[in-house]
Amino acid sequence: MKLKKWTLAGLAVLLVAGGAPWGVGYVTEQHWREATLEVNRAQPFLNLETEQYRRGVLGSEVSATVTLRDPETGDSHTIAIEIQVSHGVTGSLMDFRPRQGWQPEGADWFPDDEPSLTLETRLWGSATLELTAPVMDIDNPERETSLKSSGGLVRIDVGRLGEAADLLVVWPAIRLSDPEMDVTIDNVHMEQSMEWLVGDIWTGAGVMTVDNLTLQGAEAPTMTLAGMSLESTSDARQNGERLDSQVTLSLESAALADQAFGPHRLEVALENLDVASWNDFSGAMADMQALALTAGDDPRAAFEQQMAVMQRFNEALRSLAAEGFSMGIRELSLATPEGEVTGSLDISHPELSDQQRDSMLMVMQALTGSVNFSMPVALAEDYPAVRMQVAPLIKQGLLVQNGERLVMDGRMEDLVLTVNDVEIPLPPLL
Repeated sequence: MKLKKWTLAGLAVLLVAGGAPWGVGYVTEQHWREATLEVNRAQPFLNLETEQYRRGVLGSEVSATVTLRDPETGDSHTIAIEIQVSHGVTGSLMDFRPRQGWQPEGADWFPDDEPSLTLETRLWGSATLELTAPVMDIDNPERETSLKSSGGLVRIDVGRLGEAADLLVVWPAIRLSDPEMDVTIDNVHMEQSMEWLVGDIWTGAGVMTVDNLTLQGAEAPTMTLAGMSLESTSDARQNGERLDSQVTLSLESAALADQAFGPHRLEVALENLDVASWNDFSGAMADMQALALTAGDDPRAAFEQQMAVMQRFNEALRSLAAEGFSMGIRELSLATPEGEVTGSLDISHPELSDQQRDSMLMVMQALTGSVNFSMPVALAEDYPAVRMQVAPLIKQGLLVQNGERLVMDGRMEDLVLTVNDVEIPLPPLL
């Protein structure tokens, strides 16, 4: 009796072990076809087409093409790829490779090893896309250009059925050269986490750092940017109805020839945005850009589409303003040999009542804001290019001298911008 039970149990295990890969393969094919449709629908720059999907029990073979398009010129470049798929019990591993290989015949772009591009999927909706790049040395004698790289890693972890993602980029060294400029980038590191909120809006946080970026021109002094950092955060509040977003760019030092100065910092923020209105606004903006990049055969139909999108844009902007928001440059700080350049900019709109929204004629009518800017006088005196830019502002009274600094102090209210006691009526653009 016990032997019979163990025999049945063993048979069940064998059936599951043998049948699971077939089921995993079936689900993988469905996910692949859905993903290609979504990629093609989401943007106009890349098109992925499946030529053949030959599904087996323990593995599959896929033939596909990737077409890269320039929407402005209409130029395109197509790459044929072959994908080897291995089916497991809980997921699949897809190994991508160009049909013609990673490099032209006879080339030696990858002296140590070839690149590896894989996609690992799981039945519960998670996936990991990973690109491992080896040492690269790519020359184009015809254009006198070259790309040299230490190799690196790009990994994207997707979870929650596509509603969450984590990005990691690690690239120790890159050098691009042409007759006009040599660009060297040292130690790129990027981490980004994202969670889907609604529509095209994602929240999360990320940071990208670069140890050094060096630009060496044929007829210009060498410029080196050291200690670059770009940080971003986006947080939802009030049960996902409001959104705050902030981007901070910092730089330890900038060196031109033998002179270095720093640190520098720029902080930009969007606060208290209504999520629904912001999603409508972002969608209208994306549609406007898409229409600008695509030319239709029927001018009348194109014009009607543009007017419809513009109407959506205006309605979304009015709704966004009526819900109240604040945006601007919270901090600008640039260190120069002559002294620090500082500034800030803030624009806000109050939240309106239902009655106020009904009588709202234009967005700009209730906008308020402030602008502050200060720079050393010596900066304008010592550099002709800077002096040329600030001279008209000084002449109009928008920059006034206060001791050893040029300052700007402005306030905006009731469609009037007052800068250093100079009133500038603003046209009702919005």
